Amino acid sequence: REVRVTMKIAIEGCCHGELDAIYASIQHLERVEGVKVDLLICCGDFQAVRNLDDLECMSVPDKYKELGTFYKYYSGEVIAPIPTLFIGGNHEAANYLWELYYGGYVAPNVFYIGHSGVVRFGDLRIGGLSGIFKYHDYKKGHHERPPYAGHAVKTAYHVREFDVFKLKQVKEELDVFLSHDWPRGIAQFGNKQELFRKKKFLKQEIESNTLGSPPAEELLKLLKPRYWFSAHLHVKYAAVVEHESNKSTKFLALDKCLPRRDFLQVIDIPDKSPEGGFTFDEEWLAILKANHEFHSVTQRPAQLPAYGNHEAVDIEPHRKWVTKRLEAMGVGSRQPPAFVATRVAHNPSTETRRRGKAPNDVDNNPQTQALMDLLELDMKLTIPVEGNPQLTGPFGASLPPHVRPPPPPPTRNVLVADDNEIEL
Repeated sequence: REVRVTMKIAIEGCCHGELDAIYASIQHLERVEGVKVDLLICCGDFQAVRNLDDLECMSVPDKYKELGTFYKYYSGEVIAPIPTLFIGGNHEAANYLWELYYGGYVAPNVFYIGHSGVVRFGDLRIGGLSGIFKYHDYKKGHHERPPYAGHAVKTAYHVREFDVFKLKQVKEELDVFLSHDWPRGIAQFGNKQELFRKKKFLKQEIESNTLGSPPAEELLKLLKPRYWFSAHLHVKYAAVVEHESNKSTKFLALDKCLPRRDFLQVIDIPDKSPEGGFTFDEEWLAILKANHEFHSVTQRPAQLPAYGNHEAVDIEPHRKWVTKRLEAMGVGSRQPPAFVATRVAHNPSTETRRRGKAPNDVDNNPQTQALMDLLELDMKLTIPVEGNPQLTGPFGASLPPHVRPPPPPPTRNVLVADDNEIEL
């Protein structure tokens, strides 16, 4: 008699640096229910803060800045008890995630999917898009660099068209897709009245179809994953989207990690095995290689072919190249490079500073360099942006300082959803 294999994954909403509490919650569930969780997925605001300096590269008002517990996992003092995968949100240590732009281990057993990416865990195929959508930054290149002066600490986590463009080229079926903010329009496919009861301030945006990310909506309709998980709005919400091709996507958003909040959900995915852990996805490696030349690391928009038509990129020759390359490099080439620390972890017994100082440079992470070497690509992440990154024009010319006009006086009372959610 054939035994069916089922993978058990735990989905968590906004992490906000509470790794100890999240792992403790899962381990309690495992003991009570007599089960074993194979994978933890965090849907953003992970806050991989290694030290006080990283904290200065995260978009959070000073009064809310907390180191969290991640540094213990980064230093090796504690090892993550469950393989963990996450995407970036809008409260992240931008300097650390930039050096792992293509994805990689931020700590042993803790894997970042990248600014956009596809990765395999066992035979589960997972795609993801980090950050949140803001229309005024969508077309720009990745120009932000440490120390993220001024508004750069916020724009660094804004989704870029280039990252969405790559994801649109994915043809093979995805089991799971992750985004921090919700796909636009997703609220229409669930119990809206229940959502209004929990989050009254969202009603106008939902009814006008302005809540959520337009690029994520495009990806949902194009990729049609079996599951889509999000966070950001600090509320649990489920929906089912029926696609024209007789496929459906089960959507679930979760809250942040706090007592008596719906921040965790365990899901069984049948006919999937965790054996082998995290591995590169061959199709995604081909997409990275095919699109590398279009990646802009200045304010200049990515020069995408055919006015941004993703179908204009021929992936097939790159796919053949990647297949031969992996075969030539051996079985181990499908495994992501091992974790390597690039900065000193916080040490509470010796640290005497009250606050850190944002770094002025980008570390060349050995994991990223190994991936570039594997694909025979040049390293773009460490290319300096001349002068102040916020004063660099689209063609490298220096622009005069931009002085923003004062904001208009408020015309109505504005409801604040959450003190910790600085920018929805």
